[in-house]
Amino acid sequence: MVDIDHIYEILNYKFFSIADQSVTLGGLLLIPTLAVVGFWITKYLVRLLTAKLTNRNTDPNIIHLVRRLLYAIAISIIVITVLDIINVPITAFAFLSGAIAIGFGFGAQNIINNFISGWILMWEKPIRIGDFLEVESAKGVVEEINTRSTRFRRVDGVHMLIPNSKLLENTIVNWTLVDKLMRTSVQIGVAYGSPAKKVAALILQATEEQEGVLATPKPQVIFEDFGDNALIFEVNFWIHSNVEGGLRMAKSNVRFRLDELFAENNIVIAFPQRDIHIDGSLTLLKSDVVE
Repeated sequence: MVDIDHIYEILNYKFFSIADQSVTLGGLLLIPTLAVVGFWITKYLVRLLTAKLTNRNTDPNIIHLVRRLLYAIAISIIVITVLDIINVPITAFAFLSGAIAIGFGFGAQNIINNFISGWILMWEKPIRIGDFLEVESAKGVVEEINTRSTRFRRVDGVHMLIPNSKLLENTIVNWTLVDKLMRTSVQIGVAYGSPAKKVAALILQATEEQEGVLATPKPQVIFEDFGDNALIFEVNFWIHSNVEGGLRMAKSNVRFRLDELFAENNIVIAFPQRDIHIDGSLTLLKSDVVE
């Protein structure tokens, strides 16, 4: 038969004392149990809240911030509860925690910097999930903002992990910070002698026919310059796009249509040409003639 008193005596065996408070074997065994149960309950509640917010079409950035806050609060509650149950006063760690904080601060400045930067990004939202960024020479979409780094998917499909502090301390181009309106342009040169006004009308027609081009602001055709070998025109227009591929495809569609319209109206797209002028007479010897 199991001796309850003996088991109780074993569980109450004192391992050590902290600030005149005894820490028993039972208390130590209770720590992993409380940690596992607390984490499971927290995960369930976070998942339930996330599902409700998603069903209400809440901003993904708000959902991400709420999840991080709940996990941080839950971990704090679990730690305080465990210490209280095993009779360990929080004040006993005051001096130790201060010493650890100083040492940790000197040894992990970058980690702390990125951690705080992550919370700033999630709270102020200068960069959000789904934004199209230009970070130095890389362009891509933000997929996830974590407490230490941000996951960034380049236009070529490669994933990058960018430290959060870098996104706050450096100049970042956010193409979709306020809206998804983007302006782009197409430049083309036509041969000298082409009717300039007709060329401008055809360029405007080719641009306005594209489905993604906005009517407001209206596309604008500019006679840019008299080039070395061509009359240079440029058309500026706006589209709705959240990736660079949308801009490139819009410009490609305009160029395809321009090629068709110029062929129909006998407009020649310019190419480099050089005229050679020879002063005096030129005599070809028989040996210079190619048979």
